[in-house]
Amino acid sequence: MLSKGEKLPVDFTNRVIYYVGPVDPVGNEVVGPAGPTTATRMDKFVETMLSKTGLVAMIGKGERGPAAIDAIRKHRAASLIAVGGAAYLVAKAIRKSRVLAFGDLGMEAIYEFEVKDMPVTVAVDAKGDSVHQSGPAEWEKRIREFKIPVGVA
Repeated sequence: MLSKGEKLPVDFTNRVIYYVGPVDPVGNEVVGPAGPTTATRMDKFVETMLSKTGLVAMIGKGERGPAAIDAIRKHRAASLIAVGGAAYLVAKAIRKSRVLAFGDLGMEAIYEFEVKDMPVTVAVDAKGDSVHQSGPAEWEKRIREFKIPVGVA
């Protein structure tokens, strides 16, 4: 829609996108299990979304590629990670849910969630520092320096 110059059906200004396909709620749940989907497959859209919509952050799982990290740094945004496999726990943080656009797509529609205490971690900060790069580097260093005493039992 943006490439065609069309107006989006949702105002993303100062909002966060959560890459998720929530399961239908059961009983009095707001949503069913709502685990994150892989953010990397959305990397090709990050520059466009950050430059043209006012989006401030994204939530998903997995790493972000170099182009996405560059866009995040350039626009001083953030990428957050939610724990994959914890879909039920993440869903408990969602207090309200409503479809904003493309309702005919079911779980692929654009939803607005009101969340409280959603368990996420900063994966790429506004400076472009990625935990997926700094974490492994730090642990590689620690493992190299770690001396295991060898003894005879």
